[in-house]
Amino acid sequence: MKSWTILAAALLGVVPATAQTPVDPAVAERLRKAGAEVLFWNQAQRDRNFRAMETIFPTAPVKAGKVVRALPAGRRLAISQAEVARFMAGTNAAGLLVLQDGKVRLERYARGFGPTQRWTSFSVAKSLTSTLFGAAVADGKLALTDPVTRFVPELKGSAYDGVTVAQVLTMSSGAKWNEDYTDPKSDVARMFSLATPPGEDVIAYYMKRLPRAAAPGSVFHYNTGETNLAGTILARAVGEPINLYASRRIWQRYGMEADAAWQVDAAGQPIAGCCISMRLRDYGRLGQLMLENGHGLLAKDWVPEATAIHQPFKEPGRGYGYFWWIEPNGFRASGIFGQQIWVRPKDRLVIVALSAWPSALSDDLAKKREAFFEKLATAAARR
Repeated sequence: MKSWTILAAALLGVVPATAQTPVDPAVAERLRKAGAEVLFWNQAQRDRNFRAMETIFPTAPVKAGKVVRALPAGRRLAISQAEVARFMAGTNAAGLLVLQDGKVRLERYARGFGPTQRWTSFSVAKSLTSTLFGAAVADGKLALTDPVTRFVPELKGSAYDGVTVAQVLTMSSGAKWNEDYTDPKSDVARMFSLATPPGEDVIAYYMKRLPRAAAPGSVFHYNTGETNLAGTILARAVGEPINLYASRRIWQRYGMEADAAWQVDAAGQPIAGCCISMRLRDYGRLGQLMLENGHGLLAKDWVPEATAIHQPFKEPGRGYGYFWWIEPNGFRASGIFGQQIWVRPKDRLVIVALSAWPSALSDDLAKKREAFFEKLATAAARR
């Protein structure tokens, strides 16, 4: 059985940046206990809590503006309601949205979830963080060729000395890292266990201890600590907490319809790699923003660069971009328990599924979802 640290690490990762209000120590301890339990919630708890995470964990707001980007109704997708219902029931889906050319061709809710409620993202947040880097590059706040030590100088002399921002975004720093969720001595389990000296950055204090295992940029290696480090880099580069930057640069300017809630760590900083809660249609708008090549809000050519294969996998056409998973016909943002934004540029298509799978990961449910998304894409291609 996987250790609770898979989620505790995601939920409690420290992303120090500009100051926000720290979480009360007693609350932080309750957070650790809650984080330990999330993987083992029963189905009723998942259905209830995934749409109300801000009532369990402290969050920072991502404020929407006054102007909402419309998602007008499109022609109804030629797929039976019964087939949609079977998919949603069979994969514990709570929300399903299909946009084509920015129009809603299918929208369904289930499991007590509705259009005015928010649902947690889990690691879909990583892809949002990537998108914020695209805004920061457009604002001239950083370049992907910048060394990590420009923003986190306390990492000088460590395995991250000589690593670029781009190599962090592709999880290819070369730092040695153990992501074994069943090993209590793994890095992912121990990264918050060290006593950090006063004034030290918690994540940097741990990451600077890592040895180098490979040349920077040469090997893809999934690294939860690296995700949190990306949040540190971003917040320091833009000079404000990343929830405020997301509000100012994306939520308000692109026209998200409602505030989002981004979970924070014990220092009060948004967790770059996990757990922003938003409405189903705003997940769709995030995919639509990418489909529209950033809508003028991101650096020129950011989207094709972020969704190119920088770290190839064994399967042809698959790999990793800048916190986006790349596939032969498009790209996706994914989170545990079945969260996904799936973008297929050639068909001008965005599909979102928000779910409460019985387990964090499931090859069987992932295959069912992929097959059903292909059916939706085929139906959408008929126009």
